[in-house]
Amino acid sequence: MPLWGWLVLAVAALLIGFSKTAIGGVAMIAVVLAAAVLPAKDSTGVALVMLLVGDVVAVWTYRHNVDWRLIGRLVVPVLVGIGLGALFLNWVDGLVLKRTIGVIILVLLVIGLWPDRLAAHKPAVGMGYGGLAGFTTMVANAGGPPMNLYLLAMKYDKWRFLGTTAWFFFAVNLTKLPVSIGLGIVRPDTALLAGVLAPLVLVGTWIGRLLIKRIPQQTFERLVTVFVAIAALYLVFF
Repeated sequence: MPLWGWLVLAVAALLIGFSKTAIGGVAMIAVVLAAAVLPAKDSTGVALVMLLVGDVVAVWTYRHNVDWRLIGRLVVPVLVGIGLGALFLNWVDGLVLKRTIGVIILVLLVIGLWPDRLAAHKPAVGMGYGGLAGFTTMVANAGGPPMNLYLLAMKYDKWRFLGTTAWFFFAVNLTKLPVSIGLGIVRPDTALLAGVLAPLVLVGTWIGRLLIKRIPQQTFERLVTVFVAIAALYLVFF
């Protein structure tokens, strides 16, 4: 791999770490960077292992800031969404699915600009977001935007937001790992490459922990919203 390729992967690793302890939407940029220098299957495997490294740090860092009841309510919808995503991958063109997901996220984002419009505390709404998160993570590795929108609508403070998303995505990524191994996405060579980059993921988590303390709640919410919009636009147009 040329030097520029290693530099791009290094930036991706830093961003993945940062996303796990600060602004989650940044991870989408990291996934795009990895895909720019590695074959699609390899980049997905490397990114998944790096995400899990960041997840471990995040769940420990924010272990006292988790809404376990919410995570418990989302388990079944997420699993259903993952199952539906796997089925749809065999029936519908992947590009069409990605663009459809992007449009749905943009619509939810616009609706969410009006306070209480989404009635986020209603169980049915939570199930809808959970199912969408499971579906999008299976189809396009894009479970973050629906989950981020849901927690924004729940009006969590940044610590509870980060703690809940940390455990949620740790569980989701851990569930995806054996499937990815079985599909040949995570292999010894991709795991080794992720291991080489893992120290930079850890550096990214450290930077994220330092910066998140200095980011006001309102700024945090705006940044999350901006990165959700960027992720949705990427799904629609690329």
